[in-house]
Amino acid sequence: MKTKIKSLFLAVIALVAFSGNGQEKTPAFKGVVKQDVRESTADWTPFVRKKAPEGAPNILFILYDDTGLAAWSPYGGRINMPTMDKLAADGLTYTQWHTVALCSPTRSCINTGRNHNLNGMGSITEGANGFPGYSCQLPPQAATMAQILNDNGWSTFWLGKDHNVPETDLSAGANKSQWPLQQGYDRFYGFIGGETNQFYPDLTEDNHAIEQPYGPEKGYHLSKDLADQAIKMISDQKSANPSKPWFMWFCPGANHAPHQAPADYIAKYKGKFDDGYDAYRKWVLPRMIEKGILPKDTKLTNFNPMPADQAAPGDFVRPWDKLTPDEKKLFSRLCEVYAAFSEYTDVQIGRIIDHLKATGQYENTIIMYASDNGASGEGSPSGSVNENKFFNGYPDDLVENMKLIDELGGPNTYEHYPTGWAAALSTPFKMFKRYSNYAGGTECPLTITWPKGIKARGEVRNQYHHAVDIVPTILEIVGVEMPKVYKGVEQYPLSGVSMKYTFDATPDTPTQKHIQYYTMLGTRAIWQDGWKAVAVHAPLTDKGKFDQDKWELYHVDVDRSESVDLAKKNPDKLEALKKVYDEEAKKNNAYPLDDRTATQILTVERPKEEAEKDSYTYYPHTSSVPEAVAVNVRGKSYKIIANVEIKDANASGVIFAHGSRFGGHSLFIKDHKLYYVYNFLGITQQQLVSSESVKVGKLTVGMEFIKEKAGEHNESIGTAKLYVNEKEVASGSMKAQVGKFTLVGDGLCVGYDSGDPVSKLYSSPGEFEGGEIAFVTVSTGKEKYSDLEMEAARALKKE
Repeated sequence: MKTKIKSLFLAVIALVAFSGNGQEKTPAFKGVVKQDVRESTADWTPFVRKKAPEGAPNILFILYDDTGLAAWSPYGGRINMPTMDKLAADGLTYTQWHTVALCSPTRSCINTGRNHNLNGMGSITEGANGFPGYSCQLPPQAATMAQILNDNGWSTFWLGKDHNVPETDLSAGANKSQWPLQQGYDRFYGFIGGETNQFYPDLTEDNHAIEQPYGPEKGYHLSKDLADQAIKMISDQKSANPSKPWFMWFCPGANHAPHQAPADYIAKYKGKFDDGYDAYRKWVLPRMIEKGILPKDTKLTNFNPMPADQAAPGDFVRPWDKLTPDEKKLFSRLCEVYAAFSEYTDVQIGRIIDHLKATGQYENTIIMYASDNGASGEGSPSGSVNENKFFNGYPDDLVENMKLIDELGGPNTYEHYPTGWAAALSTPFKMFKRYSNYAGGTECPLTITWPKGIKARGEVRNQYHHAVDIVPTILEIVGVEMPKVYKGVEQYPLSGVSMKYTFDATPDTPTQKHIQYYTMLGTRAIWQDGWKAVAVHAPLTDKGKFDQDKWELYHVDVDRSESVDLAKKNPDKLEALKKVYDEEAKKNNAYPLDDRTATQILTVERPKEEAEKDSYTYYPHTSSVPEAVAVNVRGKSYKIIANVEIKDANASGVIFAHGSRFGGHSLFIKDHKLYYVYNFLGITQQQLVSSESVKVGKLTVGMEFIKEKAGEHNESIGTAKLYVNEKEVASGSMKAQVGKFTLVGDGLCVGYDSGDPVSKLYSSPGEFEGGEIAFVTVSTGKEKYSDLEMEAARALKKE
């Protein structure tokens, strides 16, 4: 079965690669060539760039992560968003703008104007598989908006989160055809993967990895850095090409986990969420109605609407009045940090807006401000100080979490609030992120501001729209069409419709959109002309049996919160919509449906450019190797062996490191001793320390982990041994993660530890000093440690 899946995966990739080979012909030379240049006539056609129309606007699209409709102040929420408040007052606030319920897929829609499965983005890129709608590689039939704008005279910039690159293509030597610069963007600064530490980000500039400019001890935070870079890119462009408009996609890490913010912003929200998530829903709904976001008769839905046979235990919302005092204290604090993260980032965006005003660019800049899916329920019912536990299927412990309550939001935590806050911040809808069948996962904030082009100020727009409608809107505004053929490849038609008509409409002018399907992680729904059919199925449950799903029917034109199921009253309507869903799913490559668990999806063995081996060798001071292409030690016995030459008795530093303080392992020298530390999900730092001092000379050092059994949560349990040359110098019991160290970032390093350090016994980067590292070999094979040590020793002698 694995062979079939892998073959299909490779076939899809090959098809995508082959279909992109269409080439535009080089224009015929129109000059005259003679022996002497003075008698020849040049043809300057290749040097002529197409210019944007005179007075064409700049475009700034701001895309947050993981934010429900009830979170932010412009929508009646408790999180103060001063920049967005001003932009909403100076433009339009949309009340029925929808996404795909997950980040990578939504971003692909905004990038190309096609439905997510047509883009191959049926899941996050870490969940890619070998079906056309799920390859997680943009096909050449879906040219990006940046490519079209760039060809028509706009400079194009992307800052922040990408998450549209297959994880197997994240490394320094990987194919970069899916990276921003190859997708029409002139510049990129941010992180390629799905999330990153805000204090120690996994940074990429253009096509290469870089280290952050300074650390958190000097005030570093990614949101601030991104705003600095955005202002610099705009300034650079306007200094060199002042008449040229620009398009900027600004995608901060907020509000995706880890929720991290400066302490003074966290302090601003102290006590603001002590009333709990039950009370928040009842408090925010009237405010949303008062602001015109929702109709007056909108009803609250239940916190736990999924039937018992479908409900996912990890998405359960615990009743606030059943929590202990410590749980209430922890849960409130987790939301305070989230709110601070959101506001701090909004203030940094305000610096960009201030720059536009100061340089005379604000009036003619289209500014769209949105989020990519509903609030995230990935924090489990009890929240987490380390979101990576979710991806390892490992439960949080209240006692452990309470120890860190005063550090929440700082560099020592990788936190995520509990599901109750996800549901509350998605008021009044059912469920949250990942649930594409309900509005809690898909209905998101969007404001549009364009002082020169939109007369209305501070008005709402209730027209139903979707992420696929952004590209048609922008292209209509600037007077550019999506070509039918691009670079020799026939293009998919745009899936969306333009929203430009809403600029001069009334709040309740009928929408010009008529149909939108939804599919994500086994969930599905179809909206058509104000009616919505919903399959009752939870994501990531591995339940399957989609043909047995119960379907619900909602008239969302009058029932915005999807609270009254009309399936029994109108069965013909439901059946008609189910057929429409099937048609749309087939047309957009949405089949097959996949509801396997996160661990099952993320740990699928995917084809790589490099063949799988039992042994991998790494060399010092290269760029960190992403986990997707690094040696996989998860759930296995393994050995790490390094050849080093100690030239100074005080030699110290990292020999090998992979991961971070939230999960990872590291081999290093400190205070004349060899250490191996395995940091298990940030819960405990298991360490071995050599019984003898490390001496000057050429040495082979290493460790071995022998897996003996699986623990309660499938973690590996066994014995670890530490070696200097052939001698065992320490041993002890150890447990190891079965899932990844991180969703992305904090890759494998030799000679240093990039970003956030694995162990608290050294500071990042912890560079190895006082000697030289020849190489480090990591093996998961069946050979004995002694055999590998002898082989390394022979190599050392040759040197």
